[in-house]
Amino acid sequence: MIALANDHSGIALKEEIKKLLDQRGLEYKDFGTNTEASVDYPIYGESVAKAVVSGECDRGIIICGTGIGISIAANKVRGARAALCTDCFMAEMTRRHNDANILALGARVLGHGLALKIVETFLDTEFEGGRHARRVDIISAIEERSR
Repeated sequence: MIALANDHSGIALKEEIKKLLDQRGLEYKDFGTNTEASVDYPIYGESVAKAVVSGECDRGIIICGTGIGISIAANKVRGARAALCTDCFMAEMTRRHNDANILALGARVLGHGLALKIVETFLDTEFEGGRHARRVDIISAIEERSR
């Protein structure tokens, strides 16, 4: 199950991502928003992060104008590893090396075609583990010490 959320700027891109997920036979849960009225992106980033960290959803995809604000908000949830990606290489490496569990996208930064390729790369790439698992564990330890 993929958790999806966006602010008002990300509605059109989220709808394209939903079509992609439908084509791939992947289930998703839409945490909103579905209105173009201005909303506060941190609420939506937190919703997806909580769903992913709790195990309700396997991974998440969050969207705001640049992807920056919503990813910062999501990363405040302990256990969330939201990565803002602007190309497929970043999406691949954040899965392989960082075990990112949430993909952040900028609706005002990326064309829909590229964004969909980034989503596919993020979903298709597995975590390598090994030396990278040790580094993810260090990140988690930093997170624990900072609480």
